[in-house]
Amino acid sequence: MMFDVDPFLLARAQFAANISFHILFPAITMGLAWILLFFRIRYIQTGDRNWEHAYHFWVKVFALSFAIGVVSGITMSFQFGTNWPGFMERAGNIAGPLLGYEVLTAFFLEATFLGVMLFGKNRVSNRVHLLSCALVAVGTSLSAFWILSLNSWMQTPAGYILEDGVFQVDSWLAIIFNPSFPYRLAHMMLATMLTAAFLVMGISAWRMKRNVDGPATAMVFRAMVVLAMIAAPLQVFVGDLHGLNTLKHQPAKIAAIEGVWETHSGVAFTLFGLPDEATRSTRFALEIPYAASLVLTHELHGEVQGLNEFEGEHPPVAPVFWSFRIMVAVGLLMILVAWWAGWELFRRKQYPSARLLRAASWMTFSGWVAVLAGWYVTEIGRQPWIVHGLLTTEEVVADHSAGVMLSTFTGYMTLYILVLIAYITTLRHMASKPAASLMARNAARDVQEPLTARG
Repeated sequence: MMFDVDPFLLARAQFAANISFHILFPAITMGLAWILLFFRIRYIQTGDRNWEHAYHFWVKVFALSFAIGVVSGITMSFQFGTNWPGFMERAGNIAGPLLGYEVLTAFFLEATFLGVMLFGKNRVSNRVHLLSCALVAVGTSLSAFWILSLNSWMQTPAGYILEDGVFQVDSWLAIIFNPSFPYRLAHMMLATMLTAAFLVMGISAWRMKRNVDGPATAMVFRAMVVLAMIAAPLQVFVGDLHGLNTLKHQPAKIAAIEGVWETHSGVAFTLFGLPDEATRSTRFALEIPYAASLVLTHELHGEVQGLNEFEGEHPPVAPVFWSFRIMVAVGLLMILVAWWAGWELFRRKQYPSARLLRAASWMTFSGWVAVLAGWYVTEIGRQPWIVHGLLTTEEVVADHSAGVMLSTFTGYMTLYILVLIAYITTLRHMASKPAASLMARNAARDVQEPLTARG
């Protein structure tokens, strides 16, 4: 009875566990790489050693996050062969090259210059070190470019020809820049900037609360507040554009997000409720009349397709419905905290209040919650398709027994939980060190810097 679980569901759960764990770390490093570049530029511009101390602290967090992200990413690629061989058999002519481009243009760039970024400070000039930081930041974004291009193609396929059930390339330009790609890339890049900004802001607030901070901590906190004040509202705008694109190309996903069961006009937006697929209704719904039609069609009485239009070909409603609302709720909290901090720092020109520091520290990993929720909307919302409208997920799964899938799933989950606990514990340990000792250590290292390394 222990192994009576459907192997297909276990395979999906295992992939979900892998991608959920993996995405946590690129969500930090893609944004943090650009933040570190900003620290280096500010140091070179102003000569203020506080920016240098901030860089030294946060580059260690970047290195730790990058290492875990790389290792978990390798595990992700293995799963295409172990659990989903049918996908590469059918779509490998498109997926294989896109993954290869990611390695050639992004991973090699990151791997080459990461060493200079981490260990070259006392061995190369400031200009070369700055260039290395810039190339690593570009590399992380290029990685997102190729991975999201492939994912977007799976959501909105274009530029292909089907021959005997196998996808062949008709136009690489159409494949790479498929209909949903620009919106997904912009949405994800803003998400990574917000994830990194709130991580840096939250840990800085935590240090300020415990009086282990220094001048660099306050400067970094202010800079991240500005970044969050700009990026969080911008994310709402980009998210709306992304939603309109999804309505055009994946209306079943939008119907699940909104919990719309029957096609009709003047659709209300459901703030909260319990979607019930058995009764095809949303119980205990708290609604805003006409709001869904207004947002989706920009008309008060606009028509929105319901799930009845996609019988047997729509995603499970409850996880998509709730994931979207969690993502939106966290996004609104980000705007609230960012603008609260901006009001205190720039309007009232005061040191952050204890309440603000507490709120900011609680928001440290809010980006993770929003990214995971958004990713679940994207991936669960595509079901039952792996290539939307053309290839189902069930068609490409490996023929493994439930016992095999359950054992590997349990192993992955145990390892990931332990690594995640270790990661957060390490961050806490690093943040607990007094700023004075960190600054003294950095100063001592800089004294030993060769004269030829100064640019």
